[in-house]
Amino acid sequence: MKDTFISNDIIYIGADDKDIDLFESQYIVPNGISYNSYLIKDEKITIMDTIDKRKTDEWLENLEKSLNGNKPYYLVISHLEPDHAYNIGLIANKYPEMKLIGNDKTFAFLPQFFDIENLEERKIVVKEGEEINLGKHTLKFFMAPMVHWPEVMVTYEMEEKILFTADGFGKFGTLDTEEEWACEARRYYFNIVRKIWNASTSST
Repeated sequence: MKDTFISNDIIYIGADDKDIDLFESQYIVPNGISYNSYLIKDEKITIMDTIDKRKTDEWLENLEKSLNGNKPYYLVISHLEPDHAYNIGLIANKYPEMKLIGNDKTFAFLPQFFDIENLEERKIVVKEGEEINLGKHTLKFFMAPMVHWPEVMVTYEMEEKILFTADGFGKFGTLDTEEEWACEARRYYFNIVRKIWNASTSST
């Protein structure tokens, strides 16, 4: 994969999945889906999410190429569903000095999925509106519970004004699919985000 620069310092390291027929084993995806992950190159190199098992090898290749011999300082964990998070354990244990950024709920759930070396010493718990400086870039964190799970948070990169949205504002389809954006985005929202949000806010 050629380097896909979002900006001079932010690189897309995710992957398209054109072979999957059903997303979450129930939603037809004729144009596949993308698993989104990014690398921020700065004094403290930061990985924004990992991706699904189906594309682990491609993601690792993209990551290592973009790191260019350097080591990541942080991994930001925005969401723990497998399409975002399957490789957390792998990459955390590959780089044992890397810090993990998440919120209280992230670290309540994380040990249920992964056995991470020295997790207590490595975890950085952020709260609503807190900031972490990487050097030239500053990340600001906002909680987005139930978009799509209770631990979801979004991250705003303040220097370049980029919002990393976890499951919010997504759509079905690979990144190279040529189609009307709104239709698949609407279908994604109604089936993935709105359904979960309604379930979490309805009274009993």
